[in-house]
Amino acid sequence: MPDTSTPAVPEILSTSAAPGTAPSAAPSTAPAGEERLAYRLFTGADDRAFCERVSAALAEGYVLHGSPAASFNGSTVIVAQALVLPAAIASADAAVANAVDELDADEFDAVGAFEGHA
Repeated sequence: MPDTSTPAVPEILSTSAAPGTAPSAAPSTAPAGEERLAYRLFTGADDRAFCERVSAALAEGYVLHGSPAASFNGSTVIVAQALVLPAAIASADAAVANAVDELDADEFDAVGAFEGHA
């Protein structure tokens, strides 16, 4: 079975930006030689420590993915927030676009591909 795990994205090393451009991501806190994860899900109590963890990931170049989730466990509000690297989104979008193009090409090149379709 093929590996369906989310690919790691190479680290962005530049930390300075030219005037008028968006700054690059800060170096990751990942150990040397390890690639950063493309997707991270933060969970925990809705407190300053949670916000600091999410803020640190944003400073590393991650972006928020989707809305936060919140739940109450009877004593504490528990929150969750997904974050992704922009390069991971771009590569996933490209992979989906390529797969759709391949499916379209197969359908339209096949003789009788639409027989029986309304």
